[in-house]
Amino acid sequence: MRVRFILGEDADKPGQNEPRPVFSEMEEFKTEDGTDGEWKEVARWIKFEEDVEDGGNRWTKPFVGTLSLHALFEFRSALLNGTLLLDAEATTVDEVINVIVDKVCSTHQLTAEQKNQMTEVMCCPHRHLYEVVKSAPLLMSEKSRNSSAKSRFNGIHFISNNVSSLGRNVDLTESRSKMGLALPSVPSMAAVTGAKVCGNSPFMKKIPPGAEVNNVLVGEVDFLDKPVSAFVRLSKATILGDFAEVRLPSRFFFLLLGPKGQLEDYREVGRVVATLMSDEVFNAVAYRAKNRDHLLAGIDEFMDAVTILPPGEWDPSIRIEPPTKVPSQEPRKNPDKPPEEKEDPALEELKILESQGLVRTGRFFGGLIDDVKRKLPFYKSDFTDAFAVQSIASITFLYFASLSPIITFGGLLGDATENRLAALESLCAGCLCGIIYSLFAGQPLALLNATGPVLVFEGILYSFCSKNGYDYLSLRLWVGVWMGVFMITLCAFEISAWVAFITRFTEENFALLIATIYVYKAVEKIIYIGLEYPLNPPEPKLNATDCYCFPHNDTVDSLMGSVQGGSGPFNWTGLATNSCAEIYNGTLKGEDCFPKEWHPNVFLMSVLLSVFTYSVCVTLKGMKHTLYFPYKVRSTISDFSVFIAICSMTGLDYYAGVHTPKLHVPGDFKPTWPGRGWTVNPIHPDNPWWIIPGAMLPAALATILLFLDQQITAVIVNRKENKLKKGCGYHLDLFVLAILTALMGFLGLPWHVAGTVICINHVNSLKQESETAAPGEKPVFLGVREQRVTHLVIFLLVGLSVFMTPILKFIPMPVLYGVFLYMGTAPLAEMHFFDRLRIVFMPAKYQPDFNYLRKVPLKRVHMYTAIQLVCFAVLWVVKTNETISISFPLMLVIMIFIRKSLDYVFTREELHVLDSIIPPFRRKKQEPLVESGSKSHINGKGQSYSAIPKNSSKVNISDEVARSGAWLHVNQSKASFHDGTEMTSYRRKDYGGEKVSDDESEPLTFLSGTKRIQIQPGSKNNQ
Repeated sequence: MRVRFILGEDADKPGQNEPRPVFSEMEEFKTEDGTDGEWKEVARWIKFEEDVEDGGNRWTKPFVGTLSLHALFEFRSALLNGTLLLDAEATTVDEVINVIVDKVCSTHQLTAEQKNQMTEVMCCPHRHLYEVVKSAPLLMSEKSRNSSAKSRFNGIHFISNNVSSLGRNVDLTESRSKMGLALPSVPSMAAVTGAKVCGNSPFMKKIPPGAEVNNVLVGEVDFLDKPVSAFVRLSKATILGDFAEVRLPSRFFFLLLGPKGQLEDYREVGRVVATLMSDEVFNAVAYRAKNRDHLLAGIDEFMDAVTILPPGEWDPSIRIEPPTKVPSQEPRKNPDKPPEEKEDPALEELKILESQGLVRTGRFFGGLIDDVKRKLPFYKSDFTDAFAVQSIASITFLYFASLSPIITFGGLLGDATENRLAALESLCAGCLCGIIYSLFAGQPLALLNATGPVLVFEGILYSFCSKNGYDYLSLRLWVGVWMGVFMITLCAFEISAWVAFITRFTEENFALLIATIYVYKAVEKIIYIGLEYPLNPPEPKLNATDCYCFPHNDTVDSLMGSVQGGSGPFNWTGLATNSCAEIYNGTLKGEDCFPKEWHPNVFLMSVLLSVFTYSVCVTLKGMKHTLYFPYKVRSTISDFSVFIAICSMTGLDYYAGVHTPKLHVPGDFKPTWPGRGWTVNPIHPDNPWWIIPGAMLPAALATILLFLDQQITAVIVNRKENKLKKGCGYHLDLFVLAILTALMGFLGLPWHVAGTVICINHVNSLKQESETAAPGEKPVFLGVREQRVTHLVIFLLVGLSVFMTPILKFIPMPVLYGVFLYMGTAPLAEMHFFDRLRIVFMPAKYQPDFNYLRKVPLKRVHMYTAIQLVCFAVLWVVKTNETISISFPLMLVIMIFIRKSLDYVFTREELHVLDSIIPPFRRKKQEPLVESGSKSHINGKGQSYSAIPKNSSKVNISDEVARSGAWLHVNQSKASFHDGTEMTSYRRKDYGGEKVSDDESEPLTFLSGTKRIQIQPGSKNNQ
């Protein structure tokens, strides 16, 4: 409660005390081999702690700092009893040192001689780890390093001796002027060596902008018989030479010096200070505190939020890895604010659908108009946002991923239609549809591609025309026109809003099916290479059944007949194959006459290329999350992983010289079938007039096919996990697809629709993560780079592939099969369905900590998975069976009804966790409920909210700390040090007009041995 008012007291008055990010650096005072000493950097904090390794000049990995409870009490006692100075006026190093030393002396903690000695210690240079690493030779012993350090500070020794000989009340700056020493600042590493003070520039990039420095100085000296502490906040941050390793202004200082023998205790207190300043709540309190009580309240709140780690159940030397995501600290800032009431999951889902345009407006073309209004403001940014290296990587990957299926689909389509539609027509359709769709569609992240059901439909339509003598292309034109009319009608009546009933249950079944087909087809194609190119050479047939010898002409025939004594025509077919040409000058005809050309090692090389391509894609794609190389290098390698794999494996194939099958792209830009042109005659003499209305029947079936294929893929692309910011465009997508479908009919080109797997990979290739700034901070998924350029360039290159045949002909098909294998397995990592299939085979104690396993019983999870698996099996049978594959879209509709029926098997809460709630048809109005016992509160920002009256029985952490044995031990009247010395307590005095208690029973801080009880900040509050 207290902290909330401290934070909100001046929230509307921005100024010098506005909280900022803090970089904390802890230095220890070291004296070695007769030198006057130096401040040596030992630890630093941005968000997480980094320590200097004991045995080497390197930093540890960032880790979550675990603190000693006793050290936390000692720092609290230091704030309560020690020197505290808020908003001190100092702008130079000399002024800062004078302010600190004078303030400590004013509390009678130092004698005049000790004052000069402390001034001398404060003036010692600061040595940072990056300076040591730069200056130290590769091979240098410890003795050599000490000798180098001693010689480096010989100049400072003269200064220190003169300063220590001055009087007790002489100001440091005045003393220097009397001595004739022109010192611009405290002598430092850079000042002594003549180097320019520029700080650790590479590390500066990791610190948030606007950050200020918290200097923590601890150490042991021989002129003190009791610890001395001071906590100082400057009124204005200022850069103090090389006090810190970075060129940032310093705002906070904590000084703790004491007698020798307790350096470990001092270091623990310093860690407490730095960790507290890294805490979001205490950081804000430290900036806005106006007196000692405010800081104490911040510490008490911190202690109230910590989690105790039992000392006997874990090893304190273990360094806790930073979490992937840090929870919000708002509950700590507003502890009395009641948690927000969770909205009905169905209504929450309905709000999401409204933002996506999947709620019917009731207006004619209302959804289309809203989509245009939603997407139009982002149209310019759809092009400017593409200027990034990531876009180039996405283009190189998806170009090859789109080109090969289009060519393969064209070849199969040519076989099914006797080359009316073939590879070249498929390339032209992909280019034209891709360019138009990328420029005008609502969701340009969805890439168009040819699909299997479309191939089956084309085959059935061509068979019907060939049996009845109708012209296929003319009939297909009217089918395309009617499909366009039907889709525009669906768009006018906002039928795309029904996509809201396609939940994760249906879309994951569909996505997993397509991904499995990619994997299955890739393996099937590799096996087919083994059949075409066997491992062993074919054995010659001794008794050839399909090989005969034929004469060249009748003259030879009659001549040979006379040679045999005129007994009749010569029996050419009865001749042996080895004597036909050599003896009788005949010609062999038949498949068994000449064995197929055999190329060694083709199958083995193809398997190696596919496996290596897949392995390189997976390995390099995961490079972003490894520890090798800087983040930008890792990110670039990850983005170009597929392109690197294709280029490297193509080079390997060229170097090996094995006759592997290569990518074949048509080289001539002309229709494959010579009996057609680039446009289709809508009125063909072979087709009766009723063909035009009769085409409505197959067009209706094809419309359902394209509608479901397009919209399910759009749902997968637009799912909320992708964090799209520019909105969706289901109605606009369907409208553009309708225009393209009719246009493809007039041009006699194949129909294209959004391809599921290729769209998922397109989205994955454009995902953005935050660049990790603070050490230990995990990358955060920011969303997807939403733009139109990648889609546009990919299919522009597809159209230009006809002119790139001299280059593309070197790419082995097994390399592309490896890419297909990668494309099929890549989406599996993000599918809940696949995760639930894996945990079926895991013992409960080894199962990952998924959210649904916390909220749904394991048996219910397995039952849901089993139902989804059965549905997947049914879809697989229908999809792979050519006879019934045309009914695949209807099976998807059935999946939606099956999902609806699960509402009667599982509870609403279970379905909300495992899938998502199917939204209601109408939104119910609910009156806001206000509890009668609630009270209105106003937070620091002037915002009011209702809160349930606070439970008066809640523990007061401040009172409990005062009663604890550890606190009493810290504040005992006398304390024994390790060396057996004793020290008496001192009363607190008035500090700078601040009213402080004069109770003699409250002594200064005394540091004793610590009893470690490990605590970890950042957890939820105790209730």
